[in-house]
Amino acid sequence: MELTQQHDDWRAWFGKHGPRMLLVARLWTRSAADAEDALQEAFVRYWTRQRHLGGEPSALLVTSIKRAAMDGRRSEERRTRREQESGLVVDERESWFEAVSASDERGALLAGAVQRLPEQQREVLVLRIWGELSFADIAEQLELSPNTVASRYRYALEALRRRLAGRSEQTDADHRECEAELGAQPTTFTPGRIAE
Repeated sequence: MELTQQHDDWRAWFGKHGPRMLLVARLWTRSAADAEDALQEAFVRYWTRQRHLGGEPSALLVTSIKRAAMDGRRSEERRTRREQESGLVVDERESWFEAVSASDERGALLAGAVQRLPEQQREVLVLRIWGELSFADIAEQLELSPNTVASRYRYALEALRRRLAGRSEQTDADHRECEAELGAQPTTFTPGRIAE
């Protein structure tokens, strides 16, 4: 009976957090398949060894995902080097988001804009919105100051606003709607104080 309860518990937890954590895994991987592998490895590690530890589960899982992704990336780099030496080269860059329909122009623009952000800004944006980590947790994860994290987040949101405004004639209300689709809250930043 207890085994059945544990089985249902992990399914519910993964059902709730899995899609967000998959997007987080895409930060450190080159393909959707690699992200799925890193997420699976990290989730199994978390569920079997770490879920009884104190602390925020998302932060623990993000740490495990990052480690699994980095291990996978090192392995992939070794494989790529071997393939280059033998003359085989494969680039598996894919979209981070689920396929966006041709009629969903705003979704396609948003996905493209997020992917074109500088890596440092994209990393903070994804960890904040989809990883649901606090600025303090992100700062610890990336070994940065919380103010730097908040600045990168603010710069990412501003870059998205500029890119989306430059691509189509959107009103301020449309910008707010795009932020809402991202899950972002308008951020106010005061040096020395982080708005969460």
